[in-house]
Amino acid sequence: MASVFGHAILAGAMGSGLKKELRKPKVFILGILCSIFPDADVLGFKFGIAYGSLWGHRGMTHSILFGVLFGIFIMWIFHRKSSTINKALLGLYYAICTVSHGVLDGMTTGGMGVAYFSPYNPKRYFLPIREIQVSPLGARNFFSEWGVAVLKSEAFWIGIPSLLLVVFFIAIRKRG
Repeated sequence: MASVFGHAILAGAMGSGLKKELRKPKVFILGILCSIFPDADVLGFKFGIAYGSLWGHRGMTHSILFGVLFGIFIMWIFHRKSSTINKALLGLYYAICTVSHGVLDGMTTGGMGVAYFSPYNPKRYFLPIREIQVSPLGARNFFSEWGVAVLKSEAFWIGIPSLLLVVFFIAIRKRG
């Protein structure tokens, strides 16, 4: 998996493309939470859920279906009173943030792949570009040489594209 830092950076960058009235701390925080929530599946290890099972790590919670439904759910919980257009935009943003988790994980150098099409197809896939160093599970393991290598990898493969995305959105806004 990519680290929580990588997922959060990308979610924040994507949020910078929202219209001004939606670029609020609450929205950014919820987008970041959506981007890291799929890794809640690691709790399954404590309950004996096998890595490769439907509810195992990088299984159902990393699927496109889960991402879309979770994004809509977060929008519904936190923005019920928003206008229809804002609900649609926020739901889309939260869904993209959630789905982006699996996309980044599919670009890592380790693991068993991501079950993008779960529950309909449990097969796990990697993306053609797999340059992001896989992050260790657990905070203790993260504070090591391995963790430093992950952060360097993410700075290049997630940080730079995220920065370019923010610059792109700023340029679009300045053009009108």
